[in-house]
Amino acid sequence: MKKKSILLIYFLFIFINCFAQKKQEVDYVNPLIGTAATGFAKGLDGGGTMPSVGPPFSMTNFVAQTGENFMSRMNYFYEDSSIIGFLASHQPTVWMGDYGYVSVMPQTGNLKVLPEQRALTFSHANEIATPYYYAVLLNADNNKKIKTEIASSSRCGIFQFTFPASQDAHIIIQGINLNPAIKHWANDYTERLKTLRGYVNINKDKNEITGYNPDRMSAQIGPPMPNFKGYFVIQFDKPFSSYGTWSGDTINALSREQYGTRAGAYISFSTKENEKVQVRIGTSFISIEQARKNMAMEVDGKNFNQIVTATRNEWQKSLSRIKINGVTEDQKSIFYTAMFHTMQFPREMSEYGKYYSGFDDKIHKGISYNDFSLWDIYRALHPLLIFTQPERVNPMITAMLQMYKEGGRLPMWPNPAETNIMIGTHANPVIADAYIKGFNGYDIKLAYEALVKDALVSPDNDTILKYGDRDLWTGYEAQAGLTYYKKLGYVPVDKTAESVSRTIEYGVDDYAVAQMAKRLGKISDYKQLIQLSKNYKNLYEPKTGFLLPKKLNGNWDEKNSDGTWNGFTEGGQWTYTFGAMHDAPGMIDMMGGKEKFAAKLDENFNGGHYRHDNEPGHHYIYLYDYCGQPWKTQELIRKHTSENFRNAPIGINGNEDCGQMAAWYIFGVMGFYPVAPASGEYAIGAPQFAELTMHFIANSKPRIFKITANNLSEKNKYIQQVKLDGKPLIKPFITHQQIINGNQLIFEMGEKPNYEWK
Repeated sequence: MKKKSILLIYFLFIFINCFAQKKQEVDYVNPLIGTAATGFAKGLDGGGTMPSVGPPFSMTNFVAQTGENFMSRMNYFYEDSSIIGFLASHQPTVWMGDYGYVSVMPQTGNLKVLPEQRALTFSHANEIATPYYYAVLLNADNNKKIKTEIASSSRCGIFQFTFPASQDAHIIIQGINLNPAIKHWANDYTERLKTLRGYVNINKDKNEITGYNPDRMSAQIGPPMPNFKGYFVIQFDKPFSSYGTWSGDTINALSREQYGTRAGAYISFSTKENEKVQVRIGTSFISIEQARKNMAMEVDGKNFNQIVTATRNEWQKSLSRIKINGVTEDQKSIFYTAMFHTMQFPREMSEYGKYYSGFDDKIHKGISYNDFSLWDIYRALHPLLIFTQPERVNPMITAMLQMYKEGGRLPMWPNPAETNIMIGTHANPVIADAYIKGFNGYDIKLAYEALVKDALVSPDNDTILKYGDRDLWTGYEAQAGLTYYKKLGYVPVDKTAESVSRTIEYGVDDYAVAQMAKRLGKISDYKQLIQLSKNYKNLYEPKTGFLLPKKLNGNWDEKNSDGTWNGFTEGGQWTYTFGAMHDAPGMIDMMGGKEKFAAKLDENFNGGHYRHDNEPGHHYIYLYDYCGQPWKTQELIRKHTSENFRNAPIGINGNEDCGQMAAWYIFGVMGFYPVAPASGEYAIGAPQFAELTMHFIANSKPRIFKITANNLSEKNKYIQQVKLDGKPLIKPFITHQQIINGNQLIFEMGEKPNYEWK
C-alpha cells in the first residue's frame, strides 16, 4: 500500500508539471461538481453531471461508468465505489437516455464479462478528473492495481491501461446493454429486446474490434429509426493471445462475431509489471468506415499526451473568454466549472461534412448538433452562448432548421430523434432571440416559416390526444392543445395535460416569434402573435391570485384532495403564477399594480415557494426590477448564487440540465439576466465578483466588456449606482446593443439599498 501511495504521489507530480506553472482558467474546472446522486436536502435531486473527457461540445463523452445507466440514472454517480467500464457515451443528462454507446473494461484473473460481475472497486483519493484527462486506480485481483487514463477528441478516445504482472489480463468490450433486470417506470425494454441486436466483430490480424449498437434508451418516446446505429472501431496496441465473444452469461471462446442484446467481446493476454496497453476508439453514427475516418482526422499519428494537450488547449481557449478577479479559489472553481457545463451540450452530431439525422433516419451533408434540452436551455444557456460561443450560434440554429426540413417540426428535445419531452416549442425563442441580437447566418425565410408553423399550426390529433409527459410516441407534439389555445384563449385541463403551464409557455414562444415578425416587417403576424402571447391572463383567478386550470366549458377545475391543482409541469401554482416572463408589465397589471405584484412575490420567496432546483422560476428573482423594488433582486441574487452552488460533488441544487443551471449562475454573478427572450433587454441583478471581463465577437469584431463592482463585500450587496461608459443607467435594465457597443459597466455597491434607483 505504501508503494502504491508513493507511485500515486509521483504520478500526480508529473501530471501537474506537464502544464504551465501558473494556474489557468481550465485548471479551476472540477468535473466532479454535480456528480452526486444526492441532492442538497432530502427529496432533492443531484446535479446529474458526469466527469467526462473531451473538447467543448464533443460528439462522444468518454467517462468512467460506475453503474448501468438508463433514463433517470447517470453513467457516473459519485457515491458509487466501483467501476464497471469506461464508456463512450451519448447520455446528455439524467432524465434523458444514452444511445449508440460502447464500453471498455480492463481486468485480471478469471474472466468476468457482465457488468455486475466485472466491477472493480476504487477510491476517489486515487482519481483525477479534468475536462481533458481522467485517471483512476482500480483494485484488481490479489491486491493488485490497474491504472486507467482517458484522453479524447470530439469523436475518438484513448484509454490507457497500466496493468500489473499477470498471465490472465483481459479487456472486455460491451457493445450493447439491454438488461431486463432493470425495472424503472421511465424505461421500457419490451420492444427493444424484440427488435434490437448489437454486433461485434474481432479481427485478430489487425488487433481490432468493430461493431455497432442500435440501442436508444429513449426509443419508446421517439419515432422508429431502423437505420440508427452507433458504430465503433476499437484498436489495441498489444497483440492478444486469445479472444472471444459473449452474450449474457455465455462466453464463446475463439468466436469472432456476436449479435445480441447484452453482448460484446473480449481479448486476453499476459502483461509485465506496469505494462501499458493502449485502446483507441473511433465512434460514428454514419458507418464503421466513418469511424475510421474520424480516427484518422483526430487521433492517428498523435500520442496520448498530445491528445491531452490539444483538448486542454481547446478548453482553455473557450474558458478564458471570461476572466474573473477578486474572488476566492472556490469561487473560481464554481465559476469555471459552470462555464465547463455550458459547453457540453448541445453536442456536435456532424462528422466532417456529414451527419446522421434522427428526424428522417438518413445521412445528410452539413454541420449538425443534437441533444437540445430546449425547455431548460432557452432561458439562459442559449443567450449566454451568444457571448461565449458566438461562432456556434448560427450552426446550432441551422441544425434545428435541418431537423425541421427532415421531420416537419422544429425540435423540442431530440435524443437524437424527437422525444416530445417537456412542453412548448422553445426552439422558437432561441432562434428569435439570436435573430434580434444580430445573428442571421442561416436560412431566415425557412426559420420564420418553421417558427410560424409551431405557433399557428396544430399538431396531428390535437383534439384527440392529451399528450401526457413521456407518453409513447404518436407523432410530433409541438404546441399540444393549440386548437383550444387559439379558439378559447387557453389550453383546457380536461383536454390536454399540463394545460396551465402550456398556456403560459406558449405565450413566451408567441412573444418571441412576434418580435421576429415585427423585425421582418410582417405586421399582421406580429399583431396576431402578440395577442396570443397574452392568453395566460385568461387563467388568472383573482380570488386566489394564481393562474389556475380551466375546463373546456370555461369553469375552473377543482382542487385535488391534497390541495393541489392539475395542469402544471414539474410544479404547481406557485411555480407558474409568475411564469409569463415575456410580459412582466402585463402580469403586474393583471395582479393589480406594482405594490400588489411585489407583495405576491414577497409571499412566494418568504413562504418558501421558490424552487431554484427547477427552471420555471429562474427569472422570478429579477421580477422585482419591473415593479420598482430592485434592491430585493439584489438581496436574492446574493442569496441564491451563494446557496445553490458549491465546489463539491453535491454542488448543484437540482439537475444541471445541460447547462441551464450553470448559465443562470454565470449571468447571476455577472450582474444581469435575459428575462424576456427576443426582447433584446436584460434585467440588472447585482454583480458578485469585483471584476469580470468578457471577450466576445459582435458584429464580426472582437469586443471586450468589463464589469467592475466597486466596494463589493459581504455587507455591500446593494447597488448604489451603475454607469455604462461613464453614463448612469437610470433604470435597472440594460440592452444587448448597449453591452456589445459598450466597454465598461461600473457598479458602486453599498451596505444599504438605494430606494431611489428603480
